[in-house]
Amino acid sequence: MYVVACIKQVPDTTQVQIDPVTNTLVRDGIPFIVNPYDTHALEESLRMKARYGFKAAALSMGPPNTEATLRKALALGVDEAILCSDRAFGGADTLSTSKVLAEAIRKLGQDDEVGLVFCGKQTIDGDTAQVGPGIAIRLGFSQLTLVDRIEHLDFLSRKIRVRRKLEGRYEIVEAKLPAMITVVRELNRPRYPTVPMRLKAARSEVKVWSNNDLKLDPNGIGLKGSPTWVSRIFSPQRAAGEIIGDGLNDPTGTAKLLLEKLVARDMLAV
Repeated sequence: MYVVACIKQVPDTTQVQIDPVTNTLVRDGIPFIVNPYDTHALEESLRMKARYGFKAAALSMGPPNTEATLRKALALGVDEAILCSDRAFGGADTLSTSKVLAEAIRKLGQDDEVGLVFCGKQTIDGDTAQVGPGIAIRLGFSQLTLVDRIEHLDFLSRKIRVRRKLEGRYEIVEAKLPAMITVVRELNRPRYPTVPMRLKAARSEVKVWSNNDLKLDPNGIGLKGSPTWVSRIFSPQRAAGEIIGDGLNDPTGTAKLLLEKLVARDMLAV
């Protein structure tokens, strides 16, 4: 039985620059990293492999240079690494991306059943948190989001019990396998690859699947199959702040000045 970790290569957001003319990301010279939340999904898949004997696979969609990201997963101990890469996949939004990843998981399941799929709760470049649930819907898997602990897995009853981290509380949920799980950082602490594993990963195969392998309708994937798109990217512009009055020695007078300014700018009704 497979456990699959879906990982994404994202730009290092501390070094992102935006072209002021085209309003697109400047990719030249920008380093790419594994989406931080996905590192925890990958780590948990490896722990499930060690604890329950799953075969672990890492799956990603992206340009050819995403192979470097998948080799990092191989160096950590996954058994297979699969890259979905094709010009037909380019420009995909979250819906189109989930279609491709779900079909890749379905194809992988032809060799052996896929029991669990782990995803990070969201990516740092999009922050939508939609791809994992989209995969679950398309595959008909149980959907467990914001998981910070795997409580129990029972192969005989084909059930998994997890703890979800919600605002101000936790929730214990039990669901049937196969299941898709999105994880938060508190779930685990990712490991580091050893030198022998790095050397082994450099010689290992990263399978590349194009749409010739997945056989999806070209009009339903990539930019053509994306009902949403980015019309403009820009850095937030904020005006310089202003200090008014003397709040320490004259709080009443300062409050009056503030109210006058808000009224003058039509930001407060009198």
